[in-house]
Amino acid sequence: MLRHVHALLPSEELLYFADSGFAPYGEKPEAIIVERVLSIAAFLQTFHVKAMVVACNTATAAAISALRSHYPHMQVVGVEPGLKPAAAISKSGVVGVLATTSTLASEKFQKLQQQITDAVEVRFITQACIGLVDQIEKGELNSRATADLVERYVSPLLKQNVDTLVLGCTHYPFVQPLIDHVAKSAGHSVIQVDTGEPVAKQLQRLLVQHSLLREASATPAEILAFTSGSRTALETAFRQLLGLSVSVESVDNVGFDQS
Repeated sequence: MLRHVHALLPSEELLYFADSGFAPYGEKPEAIIVERVLSIAAFLQTFHVKAMVVACNTATAAAISALRSHYPHMQVVGVEPGLKPAAAISKSGVVGVLATTSTLASEKFQKLQQQITDAVEVRFITQACIGLVDQIEKGELNSRATADLVERYVSPLLKQNVDTLVLGCTHYPFVQPLIDHVAKSAGHSVIQVDTGEPVAKQLQRLLVQHSLLREASATPAEILAFTSGSRTALETAFRQLLGLSVSVESVDNVGFDQS
């Protein structure tokens, strides 16, 4: 998500909070996720941010309403699995959805799925990808363990005539090559739907609409990064995954509920 926002809005100063110390969200109770998101938002508000992107499908489904209620004057952009574009793309009419357990169980996801199936003839096959976020957080994008997880979750979908896959977690685009490999090995070709670019464009629209967009500058603006986990791990992730050299500050969990 960050790479799309940074590419589209290079003049905007970006604050990035990686809640690695509390990840993965996808297997935690909704009430805990809401409390966590509001705590992180309060921390970011100490920097007087004008907009916030909730770059997590699980956090969006659980906490976007509470976040907007607490900060009515801040522009808040959430993410959701790209079910609608996937339904439009699919030729077989069968779409696979890779997501966390919490995202798939959320009322927001259920309503979105129902709205689309009521409007168009499409069948969604969902797959909870337990453990995959953990592997990506560790930077193990090409390890045997990660490849085994991807094969375990993707292969059953391919056998059901899926021709389009929704990447229903913002971590999953980092394993797109592994997904392609599994599909090709099974003699299939699948289109993968990632929502990063549409979310960045929505943020841009809101900033323009509310006259909040910064004027273009000759050099990219600064990225400030914070993590509740390993500072070194996040700096490595920025470098390896995004090609960015970013200084990361560790944030003590004082004020965050770890229950």
